[in-house]
Amino acid sequence: MTAKGKLWRLKYLIHSEHLQGVPFKRLWLQLIAVFFLFSVVGFVVDLVYAKGQMQYAAVLAIATISGLNAMLWVFVLARLPKAFVLLLIVLQCFLGSIDTGIANWMIGTFNLQPVPSERGIDFAAIGILSVLILSYIFSISYLRSLGRESFRMHNELAQAQEVQQLILPESRLALPGLVVESEYRPAREVGGDFFQMIPHRTDGSLLIVAGDVAGKGLKAGMLVALMVGAIRTAAQYVSDPTAVLGTLNLLLVGRSDAQATCLALHISNDGAVTLANAGHIAPYLNGEPLPMEGALPLGMIEGAESSVMHFRMKDGDRLMLMSDGVAEAMDDDGQLFGFERVHQLLRTAQSATEVASAAQMFGQEDDISVISISRTAVPGNSGNGRAQITH
Repeated sequence: MTAKGKLWRLKYLIHSEHLQGVPFKRLWLQLIAVFFLFSVVGFVVDLVYAKGQMQYAAVLAIATISGLNAMLWVFVLARLPKAFVLLLIVLQCFLGSIDTGIANWMIGTFNLQPVPSERGIDFAAIGILSVLILSYIFSISYLRSLGRESFRMHNELAQAQEVQQLILPESRLALPGLVVESEYRPAREVGGDFFQMIPHRTDGSLLIVAGDVAGKGLKAGMLVALMVGAIRTAAQYVSDPTAVLGTLNLLLVGRSDAQATCLALHISNDGAVTLANAGHIAPYLNGEPLPMEGALPLGMIEGAESSVMHFRMKDGDRLMLMSDGVAEAMDDDGQLFGFERVHQLLRTAQSATEVASAAQMFGQEDDISVISISRTAVPGNSGNGRAQITH
């Protein structure tokens, strides 16, 4: 592992995002556990510096201040902007003076006398044992509540994963003149890639829609389910790829953080293809990327236009669609799989499974979905030659 990779992982470990997502009904358990854990400082100060002779009230005051200081750190990290951490750092410089000042004030105000060393040591020992036990009790309560929440979320993710498996099409579809194979490998339990393959009931044509929603996890999975439902509904009324993308764009516009790259293509039974793209990776035809113009992803602005291309697939042609999870695969040294490797891979790869496996073995970072569309000979069809592309 490179030094850069180690530093990145260390930075990840000290992030406080997990605290920010904890509801206060559970966070207070952690706050109290931290309070008791760090209040032990007051009793340790009595043992180490005062040999157990510090006044009881002064010991408890220092213990309380130390515990409240630790609680403040947790609360700031969990609920306040990180700029407040600078104020906490400054506060630590004066914490010793605050402890001493309050202890001396209590001693002078209430005329407190030093306690015998033996009794003070016993008091400090009992205090240390008591606060550690209390800290342990509240820590276990917090972990149990966190465990129940994690178990609930795990069940929800498992159910969402089952739903995604149900809405995915079969991995292989055979039609007269076409063989379609797909491979889908989510990076997490719930993926953000989606695709649908919808044959026309009468004319033998095929509509394929593939895309990648923004975000990850359960939120992305819910958006995928919404997109798939909209695709299947739209396909009942229109087969034009541009119209399908327009319908999906209207669905996402105005929804907070709801964007998706997407492409749609319609293949007639004679091999004629209409391809519309909205920010997705351009397909590869016979190993070469199609020269498509750029376009905005879905959900960015109302009335956004997709880029459109028309061409005809001849017998033996292969069209390969893939998500950016292929090119964005990354190895342990931080090197991307990249489009150059994709280009080289497609010169030899014969299936969607080969492409997906190569990217996954290189180092999967994002969802990987690959669709391979092969044009096969149709009885009575003598079309040969290379595909002809027009915009």
